[in-house]
Amino acid sequence: MRRKPLLGVGLLSLVLAGCVTVNGSGDNNGSGQSSTANIPATSKVDQRQDAARIHTELAQHYMADGDLQDALAKLQLALKFDPNYAPAHTVIAVVYEKINNLPEAEAHYRKAVALEPTKGAPNNNLGQFLCRTGKVQESIGYFRKAVADPFYATPDVAYTNAGICQLRANDTAGAETSFRDAIARNPVNGDALFHLAEVLYRQGDAFRARAFIQRFDALGQPNAAALKLGYDIESRLGNTDAAQTYLRRLQSQFPDSEQARALKTTASSQ
Repeated sequence: MRRKPLLGVGLLSLVLAGCVTVNGSGDNNGSGQSSTANIPATSKVDQRQDAARIHTELAQHYMADGDLQDALAKLQLALKFDPNYAPAHTVIAVVYEKINNLPEAEAHYRKAVALEPTKGAPNNNLGQFLCRTGKVQESIGYFRKAVADPFYATPDVAYTNAGICQLRANDTAGAETSFRDAIARNPVNGDALFHLAEVLYRQGDAFRARAFIQRFDALGQPNAAALKLGYDIESRLGNTDAAQTYLRRLQSQFPDSEQARALKTTASSQ
């Protein structure tokens, strides 16, 4: 998760000062009434939302530093201030997933969607969680909801996630469609380019697979799996020189990878 800047202590103090009577225990005017009694209700709501937002951002800062315990405490406090602050539910779901409390993680991912049912991000997040935890068929529906949001900035990501999940369900045709939809919306989505090349290669269409692995390679973000796939594609097409180029790159850039070791073992056994 991208690290967000830590907000100034002064701003946090102002917000918390305005929210100190959330539990109704404040009484500093000698009248037996809270000092916030004359503050408009909408102002109190705004203060609680601001407090929830700030604590959520503080939690993200702690998460970036690997401090999940303090992050969880901040998120729990955020939700005390505003139980309906959807971003806090999303972030606390991530923390619970990281500490392997999957029931709590799922509950908060679902709560985020319930609070923002038409927004792309929470639907994509829940879809990913469901896919990771084996609820593949259910996950696809949330990816579809994500891409239906006209204001969702990265529908290609949701399409790619859907495709990966469809591959886990052995739905190759559905995965191919999802990856193509992703590329149509973002022609430089590396994950979609790689996975589409992989799908086409598995289907026996090495010629079209080559086009997509070359587009992936042109992004300048090589990895062992992509170089191995490039080697396999060119080998199947009978292009020995091109295959050897991929092999040399794999062995020089990722010598300790599983893919490099596999090809070395294959070559030594021939």
